[in-house]
Amino acid sequence: MTNDLQATASCCSTAAPNPAAAAAGRENLLGGASDDLTTCPVMVGSRVSKQAAVAAGLYRDHEGERYYFCCAGCGPAFDSNPAKYAANMA
Repeated sequence: MTNDLQATASCCSTAAPNPAAAAAGRENLLGGASDDLTTCPVMVGSRVSKQAAVAAGLYRDHEGERYYFCCAGCGPAFDSNPAKYAANMA
C-alpha cells in the first residue's frame, strides 16, 4: 500500500454521522449551514463545515487559499503533498 493510500484509508470517507465522535462529545464536522460548507481536498466529496474545522484546527493555508479537512488524518496527508490535494479543489 502506498503512503497516499495509507493516509486516506484511516480517514473518514463518508458523510454519514460518526457515532464514535458523537459519543466522545466531539462536533460532527460534516454538518453545518450550506453557506459554511466546503469539501475536504483529501477525502474528495466529504463535506466540511468551515467554522467547525477552524474551531478544531483542521485547516491549512497553501498559496493564499485555505483548505478545510473532514478529520485529523487529512491535515498530515495534505502536508505531505499540498499541491496534489489543492488540485482536487480546482
